[in-house]
Amino acid sequence: MSSIKKLFGTDGIRGRSNQFPMLPEVVVRVGQALGLMLREEANDSKEIKVLIGKDTRLSGYMIEMALASGLNSAGVHVQLVGPLPTPGIGFLAQNMRADAGIVISASHNPYQDNGIKIFGSDGFKISKKQEETIERLVSLESMSEMLPPAEQVGRSKRIEDSTGRYVVFAKDSFPLSKDLTGVRIVLDTANGASYKVARSVFEELGAEVIPLGNQPNGTNINFKCGALYPETTAEAVTKYRADLGICLDGDADRVILVDEKGKIINGDKILAICGIHLKEQGKLDKNTVVCTKMSNFGLFRFFEKNGINVEQTDVGDKYVVERMREGGFVLGGEQSGHIIFLEHSTTGDGIVAALNVLAVMLQKSKKLSQLSDLFETTPQVMKNVKVKSKPPLEEILSFQKELEFVEQELDKEGRVIVRYSGTEALVRVLVEGPSLDKIEAYADRLGDCLKKELS
Repeated sequence: MSSIKKLFGTDGIRGRSNQFPMLPEVVVRVGQALGLMLREEANDSKEIKVLIGKDTRLSGYMIEMALASGLNSAGVHVQLVGPLPTPGIGFLAQNMRADAGIVISASHNPYQDNGIKIFGSDGFKISKKQEETIERLVSLESMSEMLPPAEQVGRSKRIEDSTGRYVVFAKDSFPLSKDLTGVRIVLDTANGASYKVARSVFEELGAEVIPLGNQPNGTNINFKCGALYPETTAEAVTKYRADLGICLDGDADRVILVDEKGKIINGDKILAICGIHLKEQGKLDKNTVVCTKMSNFGLFRFFEKNGINVEQTDVGDKYVVERMREGGFVLGGEQSGHIIFLEHSTTGDGIVAALNVLAVMLQKSKKLSQLSDLFETTPQVMKNVKVKSKPPLEEILSFQKELEFVEQELDKEGRVIVRYSGTEALVRVLVEGPSLDKIEAYADRLGDCLKKELS
């Protein structure tokens, strides 16, 4: 294993099932490496405990057993919680005093992919240094000499009350003085990790829930449903005359909303709604919201107009959370729907974000369409290009020439952001500017160049 490739990307380990790194033999070694690292960090004889949750992908069974086996062989006791949203594992790791929590999920990716996200005992994703330690251990020829003797091998067991714990946790983010009686919600759980728990949260608060994407079969997660396909929910909202639609992704760490008119509300709009409300309530610490470079110019202008500071990070809710913790900020998120309320969650939580928007609706006695009409979105186009490799973009001379041309054409009235996906074999091209027709042409031009060079 000495020549093993890098494991961790921008959001844990991710790849196609039964291909590197999502191979059972590699996953066993990841479990062993994590277990050995935790035992070393504990530096005493205490019992090490790790929680493992997952979404509904077919390969989740395979990876769950491989991880548990590796952890057990490293002397770690494992508690298997089954399907649960990613933020639920972050919460439970801390609440149950575990040494780590693991989520088996590839988030919004298709079912053929899977991944491993690791949370520490504090409920936050593990550090870069810890990731590097795991990679170093996995790359060793053998870890057998570091493993404990037979009498110290760990046990695995399933726990049954994790869903109820998370329901209570999520509901605690909603005002005790309010309930959702009389509110009709279309809820699309993407045939993913939240297919049971999300409905329970909203119904226990009194809402009438019309469920979509709640029949997982192992292969239909994220397929034409959930946060990636909110159009389905938009149709249902107008059909059933619902007050709003809530679209979660496969592991429920992000959300896209739909107003009562069927209009789609993305993460930028959610940040605007919650940011201005928190400021009005005097609860927006340091008067700052954290977002990524991909957020729309319209959001930046809105916050500036309303005296709210903006901190920008690289793409990825991990980076947003890191900046929030460093700066002591309470609200952050991404256009894609990762919304973090740091006083309640340690990572993006789609259910908690939706509850916060519902609380604003009730407290202001306004419909979602009225709340979300806060700023005019600058036209923005995103193109995804499949790639076979990811060389540095600055080394692709033909692309740099095209990029220089487009940026000159935009002439400070727009911008271009090009980056490789940290979780998929894609390069993403975002072009923003005053004319939709022009930016679509520019995005196609850049995308075609990259396709020619990298596909």
